[in-house]
This record gives sequence, structure tokens and C-alpha cells, in this order.
Amino acid sequence: MAGNEFILIYGAVLLAVGLIAGVLAGLLGVGGGIVIVPALYLLFHLLDIEPTILMHLAVGTSLATIIPTSVRSVLKHRKKGAVNMDILRLWGPWLFFGAAVGAVSAAYISTAGLTLVFGLVALTVSIHMAFAKADLVIIETMPTNATGKAIPLIVGYFSTLMGIGGGTLGVPIMTLFKVPIHQAVATAAGFGVIIAVPATIGFIIAGFGEAQLPPYSLGYVSLIGFALIVPATLISVPLGVKLAHWLNPNLLRKAFALFLGLTALRMLSDSLL
Repeated sequence: MAGNEFILIYGAVLLAVGLIAGVLAGLLGVGGGIVIVPALYLLFHLLDIEPTILMHLAVGTSLATIIPTSVRSVLKHRKKGAVNMDILRLWGPWLFFGAAVGAVSAAYISTAGLTLVFGLVALTVSIHMAFAKADLVIIETMPTNATGKAIPLIVGYFSTLMGIGGGTLGVPIMTLFKVPIHQAVATAAGFGVIIAVPATIGFIIAGFGEAQLPPYSLGYVSLIGFALIVPATLISVPLGVKLAHWLNPNLLRKAFALFLGLTALRMLSDSLL
């Protein structure tokens, strides 16, 4: 494929990925990364990106897009007083540390390994979305002991390996401790910034000198992807929010859970073959 043709196709698909991710984020309250990573994974397959770096590039690019979108989101939520600063202070250092460890370890994990992690966790998320009761509570207060440190550490670590913000894992966990869903979503927007900054830096450093990267890449971050996905996501999120008021959210969550489950199974299959 000629260089100009590659850039045109690459750019058009990345723009579409950003638009779809934004709509789904606004419609279902899921983080864009859970859509962006598998979409980039499939795109890079179609564009014959070197298989050994394919998932690293998808994850790194997704993490970079999370930084500006999360900053915008958390500032808006904070203006409305929805962000629980106590949880953010409690979890923040451990999310950061987990993300940093995840970024370092990702450099030593193969594409198959990262694909396996994404597939397993995404399948778990899809099952939770499809079957979990919204009002399920296990403890009525957030733990502040060793458990309260281990949970965000794990969330930060696996979010980094998957290329997602903290919302996908953090929101359902916080609701188990009786944090109201709107407060959990608002607070998790802050998780995205804390996780994505060290994780993105790690993926940039790990990818320096990689000869098989596509044009205009900074380490394992596609600058074209970043430049197109971020504005497309920011533009399309409000559309998703509006659609959420017109369509049945429970039906949509189950439909997305099915889509995510099938995508996870596809990635699991790829990782094991």
C-alpha cells in the first residue's frame, strides 16, 4: 500500500473509531478505551501492522487519548460537585503506582499476552454488564485498610495493560461499596488522568527505536490516532448522551455487552492461536 493511500485509509478509520467510541461512551457510560482498543486492534490487523507490536500500539494510542478526554470530563463533573475527592485522594497514589508498574511490565509482555489480558477482563466486564444487579452492595463503606490500597493498585495495573481508563473497572467496584452510580462515574473520570499519564509515558519510552511502527508514531502511540480520535470523541459524546434519553438504556447495555463479549472471545481466540 502506497504511503499516501495508507495515511488516508488510516486517518479515515481512526476518525470513525473516535466518533463511535464517543457515542458509546455517552450512551452507555463506558470508557472510550474499551471500544478504541479492540477497534484499533482490528484496524492494525487489516493494515498489516507488525503483529509483535500490534497490541502495544493499540493500547498505547488508547491511553494517550484518555488524558485530554478525562481532564475535560473530570473538570465538568467537579463543577457539578459530583467528584468524591476523598475517594480520589485515597485511590490516587495507588492507581498511579499500579499504572506505572503496568507500563513497565507491558514492555516485557507479548502482543498475545496483552490480547489475552484484554480478552479475559473484557469478557468479565461484558458478563457484569449483562447480568449484574445495579443495586448489589457488599460493604456500605469504602475500605481504607490494605484492601483499600490493593483494589486501586490492581485497577491501575490492569487498566494500563488494557489501554482503558479507570471507569470500566472502577465504577462497578465503587458501586459495590455503595458509592452512588453518578458519583462513581464522576470520580472515575479522575482515575483516567491518574492512570493514563504514567502509562502513556511508559508506552512511548518502550516503543522508542521500534523499526516496524507505522508513520507518525511516538513510541507505541500513533500521533495520527491521537489527533483524530480525541476531537472526534469529544464531539460525539454529547450525541451519545442525547441518544441515551431516547433509547432504552438497559437494552442497549445488554446489546453492548453482547458485542463486547464477542469481541473479547475473538481476541482470546487470537491470543491462544
